[in-house]
Amino acid sequence: MSMQLNGQVAIVTGAGRGIGRGCAEALATAGAKVIAVARSEADLAEVAAHESGRIEVWVDDVTGDDVLRKIEAVENLSILVNNAGGNRPQAFVDVDVDSLDFVIDLNVRAAFRVAQAAARAMLASGSKGSIVHMSSQMGHVGSPNRTVYCMTKHAIEGLTKAMAVELAPNGIRVNAVAPTFIETPLTKPMLDDPEFRDFVFGMIPMGKLGSIDDVVAAVMYLVSPGSGMVTGHSLKVDGGWTAQ
Repeated sequence: MSMQLNGQVAIVTGAGRGIGRGCAEALATAGAKVIAVARSEADLAEVAAHESGRIEVWVDDVTGDDVLRKIEAVENLSILVNNAGGNRPQAFVDVDVDSLDFVIDLNVRAAFRVAQAAARAMLASGSKGSIVHMSSQMGHVGSPNRTVYCMTKHAIEGLTKAMAVELAPNGIRVNAVAPTFIETPLTKPMLDDPEFRDFVFGMIPMGKLGSIDDVVAAVMYLVSPGSGMVTGHSLKVDGGWTAQ
């Protein structure tokens, strides 16, 4: 199946680095016009320099209102990679209200509102579209010190299914990608802890961490014509973690 996305318009949130940046660059390479959204102007300057010349950057916070108005105004939007998210690992009994609110606000409330704005833009222009939420294997299982993160990613899995059912008659597909631990700037400090690294490797039957390219490949499949009959699905890129 062709991965060419010529003429399509895509938005990627959390696109300054890591998985989001990988998705933005892959979409642009495939021919899409890409709007890369992140808070760091310095990170986005590197993204904007992509050789395709097809990446526009927005320095915006997805938890605010301004970016929502901008998303709704995008003409012919056909792809959203709803990638922005975060985590503050803590033991359940030690979770403080600030951390609880931060993770819920970013991983659930902002993800919901960004998806809502993108769907409105797609409906307004009559575009058939593909929305991909960045979930996690933790949206399917539980894990120590990750109660808030697991809760938010389970919410994303439910949102994916409900949106898929409601938007399918309009030709808008909604899916999720659920990675295991991926080596990114966000996860590096955790994986530098030998005890935690041993725990992670012990949970992955394939015996290795996922890469950014592994996740990008899953996203590219879900926005491509080859997944035209796929909606409401969570594509797990977890090396077998959740199969046990």
